[in-house]
Amino acid sequence: MNISKDSAVTLSYQVTTPQGKPLDAGNLAYLHGGYENIFPKVEAALEGQAAGFATTIDLAVEDAFGARDESLVRTIPKSEFPPGVKVGGQLQGAGADGQPQVFNVVKIKGPEVHLDGNHPLAGQALRFVCKVTAVRAASAEEIAHRHVHGAHGHHH
Repeated sequence: MNISKDSAVTLSYQVTTPQGKPLDAGNLAYLHGGYENIFPKVEAALEGQAAGFATTIDLAVEDAFGARDESLVRTIPKSEFPPGVKVGGQLQGAGADGQPQVFNVVKIKGPEVHLDGNHPLAGQALRFVCKVTAVRAASAEEIAHRHVHGAHGHHH
């Protein structure tokens, strides 16, 4: 089966810097066809391909996690900080638009806690190396939910 709209696609992947420094690797399953489950440039490269296809895609900053947004960098008093959360942890707060936003705890310095709501790889060009390990027709439920269920996909 070739990858087309409403295909459930499973990949093994590696994400590196353009120079080859490893950043992330693993397996993932996504629903193909504009459901925003994977970078659009990667989805375009996989269109029409089948299991066994392998490729390397260089992603510019705007094709990956986008530019850093400095309005998502915040400093809060340690007195307002929940106990038990450490550097590397996450907190949920309101973004500039009032919608829920996840903030990463990047530093605790004296009476201040430094938070960053940007994706850790925002502002970076990336290299995405992947191999298609499986392709199947997505179920009606997966299409309705806009993501793949099961192994390497979403679990309810």
